[in-house]
Amino acid sequence: MRTCIATVSLSGSLTEKLAACAAAGFDGIEIFEPDLVASPLSPEQIAERARELGLSIDLYQPLREFEAVDEDEFTRNLRRARRKFEVMRRLGTDLLLVCSNVSPRTVDDDALAAAQLGLLADAAAEHGIRIAYEALAWGTAVNTYAHSWRIVEAADRPNLGLCLDSFHILARDGDPRGIEQIPGDKIFFLQLADAPRTTMDILQWSRHLRCFPGQGGFDVAGVTGAALKAGYHGPLSLEVFNDEFRQADSARTAVDGRRSLIRLQEQLGILDLPAAPAPSGIAYAQISAADPERVRRQLTALGFTTDGWSRQGDLVETWQQGDARILITTGSAGRDSHRDSHHDVARLTAIGLHTPDPAAAAKRAEHLLAPVLPRDHRPQEAVIAPDGSLLYLVPAPPEGASDGGPNAPTTVVIDHVALTQQWHGFDEAALFYSSVLGLTLRESVELADPRGLFRSRTVTNADESVRLALNLAPHPAHIDQHAQHVAFAVPSVIDAVRRLRAAGHDTLAIPANYYDDLDARFDLPAQTLVRLRELGILYDRDEHGEFLHCYTESVGRVFFELLQRVGGYRGYGAANAPVRMAAQHNHTITAGR
Repeated sequence: MRTCIATVSLSGSLTEKLAACAAAGFDGIEIFEPDLVASPLSPEQIAERARELGLSIDLYQPLREFEAVDEDEFTRNLRRARRKFEVMRRLGTDLLLVCSNVSPRTVDDDALAAAQLGLLADAAAEHGIRIAYEALAWGTAVNTYAHSWRIVEAADRPNLGLCLDSFHILARDGDPRGIEQIPGDKIFFLQLADAPRTTMDILQWSRHLRCFPGQGGFDVAGVTGAALKAGYHGPLSLEVFNDEFRQADSARTAVDGRRSLIRLQEQLGILDLPAAPAPSGIAYAQISAADPERVRRQLTALGFTTDGWSRQGDLVETWQQGDARILITTGSAGRDSHRDSHHDVARLTAIGLHTPDPAAAAKRAEHLLAPVLPRDHRPQEAVIAPDGSLLYLVPAPPEGASDGGPNAPTTVVIDHVALTQQWHGFDEAALFYSSVLGLTLRESVELADPRGLFRSRTVTNADESVRLALNLAPHPAHIDQHAQHVAFAVPSVIDAVRRLRAAGHDTLAIPANYYDDLDARFDLPAQTLVRLRELGILYDRDEHGEFLHCYTESVGRVFFELLQRVGGYRGYGAANAPVRMAAQHNHTITAGR
């Protein structure tokens, strides 16, 4: 199907937005009126620029506060609409979006609304223009698609139809199945947006927190599928109001939007992409550092051993304990371009993921617009993640062999890897890992950080042998202050910490106040509480089991976590994250860094 995006979804000038849409592969655009008003280009020049880029102008929007008003106001509104018809003629587009009236002066009278929309359609017909009427979720009288359809049906004009918007439908918990009863030729346009589930005011929710399909909690596929069953044949168009999107790089946001529509079409059976067999395990984590000696010392203290350096394009040193492997490289492998100026600092730059079919996975990544590195001089397929790190697609081990998953309690494995995202890339990363790699998105959590609000969301495979925590630094300036980390599941955290201390290393210092609070929250045996306090081990419990974990001090931008899952505990100790982040902040201040 044709794909389209509203210019309001992107940052920059209108010309920059057009270029970004074309480069991402969109077929058309919706022009948001404020973008045109602010442009130095005439409508004719904008139309020519769109044609040069291969973009159609599929919709001009919005005409607000038009219908269900008194006669004097309607006269003024009709004059306003006629001026827009002239602008549309100059743009070369024939579809105008009219939003349901949100003014407190609106008259709650369906017959009046239908009559005035009918007169608008008659005036539009003189210019060869169609009208798409959209029910805003906060409309004064009309706020559901079913209500807007009753008015359009009553007006009975061939050039008057509906614009359906997934946000407005789902924000009010509307049932999309009713869309199937609307004649397909009366659905003039379909706008798509996802959003996180929240209890805030719908208007503010809409204006600030919309996101691309697959990034939130809405059943966008349900709305789209219902419209297609009804016979809709127009484009799939994204209309996303989002504060971060309007500040982020427009080219990158446009690609993310196109990826969301590709994935949506796959879900609906419109596109046939290479399958997405989710990774079956974490093969290794890779750390780059100009001087890796501190990383080596910490890994040695944790019980890892190495056979020394080898050359695999770059110098690589493999450290292993049980089924957990860490690769250290001093070359450029895995270095992310947006942080290249800090390449001398130890940082997590790549992850190896056991993948059933690496070639198919790489091909799928290409279909979903993810950058894939050429195989020249590389032993494995590699995809670049949104944060710039590399994901190496490693053949899965033979059946029956250990895949390094966290369900192996007798050895050390990589339980999860935490990746800090750029401030504008959090939603992009969620869509990337779910669509490109076939991982499942878990609930997003918000945590207190000494510098602000910290967001985290995990993605996992079905048996949780792959767990990736996507973290968002509370402020753009602090992304390099938020270290990424690798978490090792060990048979006994207590034994592991004792070995670490015997090797002359310590865990992150946890304040005594934490253990006083822990004593109040959980009825732990006194001896257990003393042992946790002495060793700096954090504790959590849920209905399934218990969780013990602790952290090493950071080496550059990397630190390690030791953890032990007891019983069926499946979380990550989120209740303890604010304590950990405050302890790291205090350690940084004390160390004078």
